[in-house]
Amino acid sequence: MSVFNVLNLEHIPESPQEEELSNVLCAGKTGRIERLVSTGQCSPAGFWYDQAEDEWIVLVSGEAEIAFENETVSLKTGDSLLIPAHKRHRVEHTSITPPCIWLCVFGHYHSEENFG
Repeated sequence: MSVFNVLNLEHIPESPQEEELSNVLCAGKTGRIERLVSTGQCSPAGFWYDQAEDEWIVLVSGEAEIAFENETVSLKTGDSLLIPAHKRHRVEHTSITPPCIWLCVFGHYHSEENFG
């Protein structure tokens, strides 16, 4: 019996889900890694994330748009983005087919000179 737990990031339910699917892949004292699957889900109207941690995301599959206060960023399969702590943002769009599969790494990674 293996001591390793293997998870395929692309394994998802066969039909679109009513709610976004979230799995914590690993977590520790300084951060966590999550896999999210979005099938059209977006942030509620008027809602903004304002997280205490930096968030580095990779879009493994699909397309998405993330809005910031003065800019919207479009992402496609393979794109990555680092969102600094307390940078207000919201998810404006996620594709249904293919579904958006996100790999999100939360922690404290940036320095002020990188984000001006």
